[in-house]
Amino acid sequence: MTQRLPPSLTSLDTALAALLSGLEPLAPVQLPLTETAGCIAAGNSLLAAYPPHDIAAADGWALCANDLVGASSYSPLPLTQAPPWVEAGDAMPDGCDCVLDADAVDASGPLVQVLAEAVPGHGVRRAGSDIAERMPAGVEGHPVGAADLLLARVAGLDRLGVRRPRLRIVNVPGATATMLMIAGIARAAGLDVQTSEAASRDAASIAAALEMSACDLILTVGGSGVGRTDAAVTALAQRGDVIAHGVALQPGRTAAVAKLGKVPVVALPGSPDHALAAWLALVLPLIDRLSARRPRWQVSLPLAQKIASSVGIAEIALLAREQIGWMPLAVGEWPLQSLAGADAWLLIPASDEGFAAGEPVDAYLMRE
Repeated sequence: MTQRLPPSLTSLDTALAALLSGLEPLAPVQLPLTETAGCIAAGNSLLAAYPPHDIAAADGWALCANDLVGASSYSPLPLTQAPPWVEAGDAMPDGCDCVLDADAVDASGPLVQVLAEAVPGHGVRRAGSDIAERMPAGVEGHPVGAADLLLARVAGLDRLGVRRPRLRIVNVPGATATMLMIAGIARAAGLDVQTSEAASRDAASIAAALEMSACDLILTVGGSGVGRTDAAVTALAQRGDVIAHGVALQPGRTAAVAKLGKVPVVALPGSPDHALAAWLALVLPLIDRLSARRPRWQVSLPLAQKIASSVGIAEIALLAREQIGWMPLAVGEWPLQSLAGADAWLLIPASDEGFAAGEPVDAYLMRE
């Protein structure tokens, strides 16, 4: 039997609330640093101060700044003995608080002479200047970025605590390009992604590929529409409870939401634009709940042009950032070139008719 959408679409808020019901954040896990980029930091210990003592920030001569007042090439300061030489990263010798460049000290003659003065701290990294005492190793509830990994490595850590949802993606034959796009986005967001492909487009084959073990979230890609070979929603009904098929969301109208046991499932359409819209509106909130992520950052700018929207259905607009503000690229239907040029996306609630030109709107960045 061919899948059919119900007479009335389920509102986005209703579908999302049903998916999130009973869903709790995952327990933190300790992972090697190489696996934590993009994951949400959780339960990390506090770091010790670094450097633990003053160190040289550059190669040069270690001296005391107060002893160099007035020294210059016109008025060299003679020394009874050569000052200690330090390499970048060396601990500063006792009584020294600055490092002068090699050519600032003339040691070629019988008498060592200083040719420049300095201020305390010149050429020196102070104790705790790079990492403050009791600084967290990754900010709780925020994605682990390159700077967090740098601090962790400098502090000598080899693992970090994160929440990392396990995502299983089932590809329905014919939607491979869309599946690869979604899998790439998910991996960049720090998820543990496993992909598989149904043997065929029929319901039995798709149902057989719906493996619930060792995953926190399942996506199917393709076969969610009402075509003669679409059967993803029928397969979900065979394995679990379909909450809604047909969401009042544009793009993404033929998406479906379900649960297999306690595992939430979102059936994404095979079209790239509809799949990405459903990912943004339905899947990201699930990932954020599982990861205990802090609210995503929004950028508020005025609209360069008005956006018109139909009441009764939530729509997502793609935006490009220009000097005058957010320029709408596409609303409701997204040409693929708009996907490539979008800097942000804006969810227009079903109750709104859109936004006037010049009105500030809060948009989510496509790439944080």
